[in-house]
This record gives sequence, C-alpha cells and structure tokens, in this order.
Amino acid sequence: MRRPGRSYRGERGIVMRVRHRSRIRRRTAGMLTALAVVGGSLTVGATGAAANATSGAAFAPAISCPAVADRVGDVPARAQAEVQRNLQQLETQIAEANRRLASSQGQGGPNFVRNAILSPLKDKRTAALQRIEIAFRRAGAQVPNGLDGLATCSVRDDGTGDGNDDGNGTGQDNGQDNGQDNGGQQDDAGQGNGEQQDDGQQDNGGETGATGGITCPSVADRLGQIPARARAEVQRNLRQLETQIAEANRRLERAAGQGGSNFVRNAILGPLKDKRTATLQRIALAFQRAGARAPADLRTLATCEVGNPGNGGNNGNDGNNGNDGNTGNDGGNGDNNGGQARGPVAADFVDIRSVRPNVRTPRTQRNGSRGTFSVDCGRNEGRIFNSDNVIVAPGVSNGAQHTHDYVGNESTNNQSTNESLLAAGTTCTNGDKSTHYWPVLRALGQEEFDADQRGGGLDLNVGKILTPVQVQITFKGNPTAKVVPAPQFLRIITGNARVNGAEHNAGWTCTGFENRQLTDKYPLCPRGSRLVRVFDFQSCWDGQNIDSANHRTHVTFPEADGSCPQGFQPIPALEHRLVYNVPRGPNFAVDGFPEELHKPITDHSDFISLMNEQQMQRVVTCINSGRRCR
Repeated sequence: MRRPGRSYRGERGIVMRVRHRSRIRRRTAGMLTALAVVGGSLTVGATGAAANATSGAAFAPAISCPAVADRVGDVPARAQAEVQRNLQQLETQIAEANRRLASSQGQGGPNFVRNAILSPLKDKRTAALQRIEIAFRRAGAQVPNGLDGLATCSVRDDGTGDGNDDGNGTGQDNGQDNGQDNGGQQDDAGQGNGEQQDDGQQDNGGETGATGGITCPSVADRLGQIPARARAEVQRNLRQLETQIAEANRRLERAAGQGGSNFVRNAILGPLKDKRTATLQRIALAFQRAGARAPADLRTLATCEVGNPGNGGNNGNDGNNGNDGNTGNDGGNGDNNGGQARGPVAADFVDIRSVRPNVRTPRTQRNGSRGTFSVDCGRNEGRIFNSDNVIVAPGVSNGAQHTHDYVGNESTNNQSTNESLLAAGTTCTNGDKSTHYWPVLRALGQEEFDADQRGGGLDLNVGKILTPVQVQITFKGNPTAKVVPAPQFLRIITGNARVNGAEHNAGWTCTGFENRQLTDKYPLCPRGSRLVRVFDFQSCWDGQNIDSANHRTHVTFPEADGSCPQGFQPIPALEHRLVYNVPRGPNFAVDGFPEELHKPITDHSDFISLMNEQQMQRVVTCINSGRRCR
C-alpha cells in the first residue's frame, strides 16, 4: 500500500513580511517563494530584507506565531505522517492569515485584526495542535508538554519584534483570547470562569434590551426541566452566554463608526454566533450525558442581531454570512450571493459523455464469493449533520472542517465511543448500528443553515446541502475466495480528503454511464441522467487490527485479479452508492478542508462496523453462498 508522501518544511513560527500594498497586488501569488530561517523563525518573503531596509522601504504588519516543530521532540514512527501533515497545516494557516492581513489593510477599527484574523487563526491552530497530540496518543507515546500554549499568534507591525495583537500598533494583547470559548479559557475579557457579568444582562442565557445593543434569543426558558446531573454545567454555560453578549456589546460600542457596511456582521455578530453555537452544543451534551433528551432546536438560538440598525448601515443581520468574508474562513471571500467561497473552478468539471469507459471488474473465479448483502439505512432524511470526524480526530470539535452526512448510527460525533455507539439508535431497517458518513454535496449559490458556522461557511463550505435521492449500502464478495467475518468496531476510510494524499479512489459518474468513473473531475451529466458518487472500501483485512495510526494500513484493496495481498484476508467489500439531483452546469461541489478548494479528488467516505457476531455471520453466509440478500 502506498503511504502518503508529502514534502515537508518544519513549522518554525512563521513571520511573513510583505512590502507596500502596490507590491502586494502584483506579487500575492509569489509570496511563499522565498523561505529563510531568520533568528529562529521561518520568515516568508525575507529575501532582500536588508536591502529594503537600507533603501527605506517600509514593511506591512505580519503574523508571528510560536514555533511548534522544535517543541514536539522525537516523533514516534507511527505518528510521523500525521504530525508532519499538521505541522505543514500550521504553516498554511499562517500564510493564509498573512494574505488576509495584507488584503485587509485599512479596514475595520483597532480590533479588526484581532477579531477577524488572529482569533480564527488561533482556533484553527488549536485544532491542529490537538490533532498532533492525538497522533502521539495513538502511537502510545507521551504527548509533548505545552502544545496548547502555542496557539496564540500576534502581529509584528514592522519586523522589529514589537508585536501587538490588534493590528493598531499598540503592542497590547490585553489577555484576550478570542474564539476559544471552550469553557476554560478566557473569552475576550478574561471571563472564562463562568462569573456573571452585570452589564444590564438578564439571567436568561442571552437577552439584552439595551437600545442599539446586541439582542439574542433567550435560552434558559427553552430548556425545560434540567436534569440534576446536568444543572451545574448548564448554569455555567448560561452565564457564559451572558458573558459573550456583554463583551460583544463592548466591542460594538468601541467600534461605533468604524469599518464598512459589513463590519458589525463579520467582526462582531459572526464570532458571537460561532461562540454561542459552541456553548449551546455544550448545553445539549450536558443533557445527553445525564441520560436526558437534549432540548430541541437549540442551535436556532445562536443568531443575534443589533437592536438599533443605524450604525453606519450595519443592520446586524447575521443571516447572510458568507457574503463578505466570514470571520474564521481564513482568507476566502464569498461571492455576495451565498455562493461557494473558494473553488471549484470550471476546469474541475467535464462532460461525462467525453469520458471513455474505464471501469474494469475482475472475473469471479471458481472459489470466489458472488453474493451481495444490502442494508437500507435511509438517505439522511433526518438531516443528521456535523463537522466532526471521530475516526481521524476523536474528541476534537469540527475536526473535519467540513460537514458530513450520517446514516446508520444516530449518535456519531467527536465524543463517540464504541460503547456509546452500541447504545444509540440506528436508521438502518435491519437494526445494524454501524455508522456511515461522507462529506455533504452542495448546490452553489443557495443559503444553508451553516452559512456562518464552523464546518460550513466559516470553513468555506457554503451552498444548499443536497439530500441524495438514493443511498445504496451493499456488501459484496471477493472474486478469488470466500470472505471471512469483519470484526466489530472495524474502522475504514476510503478516498482521501487531501489533494496531495494517497488512494484517491472515490468515483464520480452519472446514471447510464457508470462504466465511466472519474476521481479528479466532477461529471456533468446529460439531461435525464443523475450524478452518482461511488465509494468502494478496502476489503482485505490484516486479521488483527480494527484501526491503524494512519487509518489505512490495517486494511487494503485487492490486487488487480481480486485477490488479497499476502498477510491479508478478504472481508465483505462495502460499497456506498449515492445518487443526486444537482443543478444544471458546474454549480455543485463537495465539502472539504478550506485549503483543498473543493476539488472532486478529495471525496471520501467513512465506516465503523457495529454489527454483532450474529449480524456479521448472516452477511458472510449470504455472500459466500452466492445469494442476494437484504
């Protein structure tokens, strides 16, 4: 099996320096070409700095972040690929933040850089650092100390080391910790301890009646009876909601008359909604942990508005984020129509009729297994969505940075365990509690509920989520041998969410043309034909492990003749087949990591087997006997 082979440059606390804005416009595309280690930091665009200083050329502000690579120490062999990928991701995040910094010069007030650039950057760095920690744990190694303290970055205004955290040359950080509303860290005003702000707020979890201030839907009166086991956690988060509004109102007061028509929405209401969403999720989780049903529709209470829409044209309407560069989307600007923020491009699409037949299926031999077993788990009619990935990033909220469709197990999220999955319900009609999930497909140019949420618009995934018209989940046999039972809790990922990753095997095709499949292009289907996504999962198992450090080496694909490589044995071969009605023309895209530009080659699907021994034996017997079963 091929392993991901990425070139890597160690993350060393990047400081990106850029010249006058006139040069920025001409040379943005080449900003990352010159890399040099300067004074213990990797400086992007530092070539020729001395000459510029001599000539009197000024430097624009630049982002400076703590070095991470030299803090991870010896990386276990099993963790190296994942750690290096995330170190590279840290570099990408800083480079993109610097591009935003350069393109936004002169915009907003004194807090714009902190709220709209540094805060989202810190949030993303925190997630990447958490993934590094997880990689160490999975390898059975001690997690490096102090990684959580390396998320905060600052701005150097002229390359002299006189950093500040607000882009206005004050050199002050004020102990503020925007965007990290995780119940333990400071929330902009150091109010991370759950203490109640007075500020005229009612003790109802989120309403303020101040004229011209921010008003949010009440939360406390929507909770009903709070379980005793959840009461302390719920009350702490209700007070946190008040703290968030109080700080947002202080920002609103300080920002009076600053920024353009979208400043309040992007720099104040957008971040506030993101924080309220996280807090409301924690309230729901507190109910669930207490064995109670979470209150319905809590997420609809996240959106706030400005009570007096007379502040320089700012109407406080947070329902149109995605139009003007959402806070947290790390550099991507929307198209003012709720359309896709970045990518895809026209070259990512091709008429399926121009593709030659290319699907080859090995002939089933005498000892092969010809049967199939189909499972009906619905089409996600209940709209079960989240942007977690419990296989790759357990415990990390928004670990996928894109939204997943879920069928089968009804409780899958970043907090899931084998035990919680077994205890949950399922959408599968045969009682199978296995979980199946894949990135959603969106129609561009249309609004969706997550337009300004993490995993959605804040991570450049916008557009209307399309529900498949058909979802087929089928287990098949092996052309050369009988299949053996797959173990309970087996985890498999097919396809790769990274453009430069390995095993890009997810297929795109159209009904009536399914002998032609694409991996790196979206097919444009003729009238009367529907779009199809096909995910064939690895069906050769090492006989021992239910997962591996890179989530791939414990399973592999059959050889060209269908046989499993030495050391592997055939298990029922899972296939996901999804059929969609999509808009005409190149007007749809799959969700993905923001930096992957919605390339079709990043499509992928995930599976955790929860079948018990009896259920799995039924599948194996059906396949090996050559029957078609449901």
